[in-house]
Amino acid sequence: MKNYIYLFFVLMLFGCAEQEQSQTFMTYNLRYNNPGDSINCWEARKANVVDLIQKYSPDVFGTQEGLNDQILYLDRALTDYSYLGVGRDDGKQKGEYCAVFYRTEKYNLIKHTTFWLSETPEEISKGWDAALERICTYLLLENKETKQRFYVFNTHFDHVGELARLNSSKLIYGKITEHNPENYPCVLMGDLNLTPETSAIQYLSEVLGETKSLAGENCSGPEGSFNGFKHSEPVTDRIDYIFISKGDGKVNQYRIIDDQVEERYPSDHLPVMVEVDL
Repeated sequence: MKNYIYLFFVLMLFGCAEQEQSQTFMTYNLRYNNPGDSINCWEARKANVVDLIQKYSPDVFGTQEGLNDQILYLDRALTDYSYLGVGRDDGKQKGEYCAVFYRTEKYNLIKHTTFWLSETPEEISKGWDAALERICTYLLLENKETKQRFYVFNTHFDHVGELARLNSSKLIYGKITEHNPENYPCVLMGDLNLTPETSAIQYLSEVLGETKSLAGENCSGPEGSFNGFKHSEPVTDRIDYIFISKGDGKVNQYRIIDDQVEERYPSDHLPVMVEVDL
């Protein structure tokens, strides 16, 4: 009888160990394809963006500002990934995407959708005092090995509307709870155009776990994530974030990646990357 009890506990421990698998997530504002960016234009830096993503090889990453041609370029170059996303201007290919890329060898896609950050989220629309249409794309993924499921929400908040940014935070958290009756773990990422002390970030930090705080001393990189193509100046403005649902993960590492190529950043934002045990 003792042998059976011992075997039972061994199997239980082994099963728990199998479920606790580290996964890496990255959020990266690509800077839209603007020919007026001169030496920082997309054509001059797109290969560097791909090289950076391949170097750090996140399991899942979300992009902001990418236009259709940029997203298609990443899709062709990053053959280990598939992506979902739509343009915010027409719900198809026009305008900036909040695309989510995931490793096809590791995950199955269960469902996905995009909604607008507005009072009418199911319609193409501009919300509250926002200057532009803004969207959030989310995926439900299943780990092929462990069968664990989790949500990834990727968004880009407005750069002007204060009310829009606060209400966008509340809307997204409402969608997280509305579409997740099974209480799967959830990751929220994106360029929120806000620094940590603002009300919208404080709200999200109350209802979700902010990964930099959860990582404790296991953080690296500069303080900020927006460099504005000022390649030789300190990066201090942190406006890009990754959150996880409370109690659903341990953050092993948090990093703001400040790699340069020939003393230039690949984008005007630095990617944020975390390693999490979901």
